[in-house]
Amino acid sequence: MKGKFITFEGSEGSGKSTQSGLLVRYLKREGVPVLFLREPGGTAISEKIRKILLDHKNDSMSASCELLLYMASRAQVVAEVIKPHLSNGTVVICDRFLDSTIAYQGYGLGMDLKLIRYMGNLATQGIQPDLTVFLDVPVKDGLKHRHLHEDRIEKRPLSYHERVRRGYLRIAKSEPSRFKIVRLEEEKSATQKKIRELVTKLLTAQCTG
Repeated sequence: MKGKFITFEGSEGSGKSTQSGLLVRYLKREGVPVLFLREPGGTAISEKIRKILLDHKNDSMSASCELLLYMASRAQVVAEVIKPHLSNGTVVICDRFLDSTIAYQGYGLGMDLKLIRYMGNLATQGIQPDLTVFLDVPVKDGLKHRHLHEDRIEKRPLSYHERVRRGYLRIAKSEPSRFKIVRLEEEKSATQKKIRELVTKLLTAQCTG
């Protein structure tokens, strides 16, 4: 049975790592074969690329270089990890995927969206998420706790991060069946409950389909 691919997206400080981690632990308790990854990263090569991308010392990096590095990291993790595990029936959960590049490098930096999607199809080998959970939080709220540990992307102006969020919302509007907006609740457990409902619906449909 083919596995399911679930991705988490969101602006900085939206709680993706926390909520995806809670979901992984929940699925493991339920006996679901699950693998967790983060992007960029997930392989030895991809992790090295991640360090280059996020290092605040690399502030002279051009937009095209940034785009190519993200795609290179993604191509490796898809080939080495994601595709094989999906073929084996594993539920793969990934913190960020191609939608991040569309939002951050496309809407955020103004790079050509058609080019990003074309390159993305090459890097992902056509693999698309079955479900994308977008954790939505006002940009200022997400960034206010990040100032002590800012990476190269987080250090960008507020206007940039606002464009990224608007980009995500446009993706959600264009792909409502896949891309689900989850508003953050004050209690983490309340947010997680909404996420589990979406994931349970996806996995139940697989079993009954």
